[in-house]
Amino acid sequence: MPAPMHIRRLDELGEREIRGLSDVLIDCVEGGASVSFMWPMTRAKAEAFWSGVGAGVQRGDRIVLAAEDATGAIVGTVQVIWAQPENQPHRGDIAKMLVHRRARRQGVGAALLAAAERTALEAGRTLLVLDTVTGAEAERMYAREGWQRCGVIPDYALWPDGRLCATTVFYKSLV
Repeated sequence: MPAPMHIRRLDELGEREIRGLSDVLIDCVEGGASVSFMWPMTRAKAEAFWSGVGAGVQRGDRIVLAAEDATGAIVGTVQVIWAQPENQPHRGDIAKMLVHRRARRQGVGAALLAAAERTALEAGRTLLVLDTVTGAEAERMYAREGWQRCGVIPDYALWPDGRLCATTVFYKSLV
């Protein structure tokens, strides 16, 4: 049975949130996830990233959701990016869906995704898009949650160790 978890919208990223989000990001990259960062993954790099994200939250460019365990520790996160071209006001991008390795296979990713979808719909967004590493467990989760696979882009990014990896693009209509 999954451990109790709470999804919280982070309207500002203070020191506690940046520390917790950085812990998750560092764990994911150290575990080999291709999420925009290379080894070595330092705390300074993670905190600088989340500080920039926090500035985007303050500007209203994005929202950040965090999954917290029963102790209040952040174990997962996802972003919905609102900043789109003026001809795409109905769309958002799902980004940085991250779940700490100790919290995987407990429904954290699905709960974050459902919360992101609800939040997007409440904000008037009717279409979401994302990309994820091809063949990853996350790809199977998106399909299970009703996301439509568009295709694969080979050699799209690098694994943290420098090898090339493909990405799979998904979308979901919320209406």
